[in-house]
Amino acid sequence: MALFGKKDNKEAAKSISELKNFPQHVGFIMDGNGRWAKKRGLPRTFGHREGAKNFRKIVRYCKDIGLKNISFYAFSTENWQRPKEEVDTIMGLFSDYLDDVQELLTEKTRMVFLGDKTIFPDYIRAKMEKVEAETACYSDMILMLAVNYGGRDEIAHSARILAQQVKDGVLSPEDITEDSISEHLYTSGYPDVDLVIRPSGELRLSNFLIWQCAYAEYYFTDILWPDFSPEELDKALIDFDSRHRRFGGV
Repeated sequence: MALFGKKDNKEAAKSISELKNFPQHVGFIMDGNGRWAKKRGLPRTFGHREGAKNFRKIVRYCKDIGLKNISFYAFSTENWQRPKEEVDTIMGLFSDYLDDVQELLTEKTRMVFLGDKTIFPDYIRAKMEKVEAETACYSDMILMLAVNYGGRDEIAHSARILAQQVKDGVLSPEDITEDSISEHLYTSGYPDVDLVIRPSGELRLSNFLIWQCAYAEYYFTDILWPDFSPEELDKALIDFDSRHRRFGGV
């Protein structure tokens, strides 16, 4: 059965549905936008615009094939160090997306933002909170977008909450467990990552959901994010299906 060729979404969904091991949570590290533009002699900002377009396409495809939880690494805590023009472009694209997510309501998709929202301008933070509130009742698919996010920062955030509880006398140090740490992560209530997909040829996690990816499988490809296609996602899912996950066992 040819699963890698071009096909419409219904045919793809039928093929993917035959897989025995379907991931409950797929994380995407959207990488390579700047290099995509540079290869074409274009400004890096143009690559981010194309990457944003592809993000929308991949989200829709994930919904079509029945993925339940998807997360995207959009902007890290370290990305603020990039040139101001590039950061401003990314923030503008983010703001535009927040203005244009009505399809999430019709598709019953819940949107959750992972990361520290306090650093964003008031108007962007208000949009984020509005989208989260309007989609909070949906569960057909959970779309998590990591913005101003860092995995180490997230764990430190959880530790500070637990430390305050110990200080207040409502928690004993010996009662701190993996579960209690997980309960105070941004992803609390959602499954850990089963499959991480990173385009662009880089072979690292880059501080993305490092707690949640403890037993994740990884799929790397040289394809840059703006060119990452539904067909490439099919390949990643098929590859995941072939792996034997032992979770430390035999």
